[in-house]
Amino acid sequence: MAILNQIRNKVFFSFLIVSIILLGACGIYQKSDARKIPPGSKEKVKKNLEEGKGISIEKLRGGIQGGTNFQFASSNVMWRATLEILDFLPLSNVDYSGGIITTEWYNEGTAINESIKITVRFLSNEIRADGIKIIVHKKSCSIQNECTVRKIDSALENELRVAILKKAIIYQKDFNKGKKKFKRSDTK
Repeated sequence: MAILNQIRNKVFFSFLIVSIILLGACGIYQKSDARKIPPGSKEKVKKNLEEGKGISIEKLRGGIQGGTNFQFASSNVMWRATLEILDFLPLSNVDYSGGIITTEWYNEGTAINESIKITVRFLSNEIRADGIKIIVHKKSCSIQNECTVRKIDSALENELRVAILKKAIIYQKDFNKGKKKFKRSDTK
């Protein structure tokens, strides 16, 4: 019985050593420089996202090329500017990660049977006129409460775009002022 246990142990350890060698040859383990890897887990996640390391179903299917893009954050000046400009309207959908803001139906009181709904889609994080798409819908209701909704092209879209871009530029300037590096002569 003791001989059988010794043989079993030798086979087990032989299998273990061969497995380790084979797994090491597969490239699972890669040497790394500790100076280039951030120490904290949040910093590692941020670095991996910046480098495009991550997994998604779209990547597995081959749909998305390159890295992931999680740049909609509270520091996004376009997002903040849009919320500031639309603050007088009640919001029905605010999808931060999807980059979309939708308002509730709004009626100023000038026309009782008409309301508008505004949707802002973020196409880019840059402060550009083509970085946002603004859609205005108009709802008209008859006396019998039969309503029709249609997309309208109005001057309101352009006015909102200009106001959002102006506010975003102001936020960006303020943000850049806060990032200013001081020289020794500035701190005296």
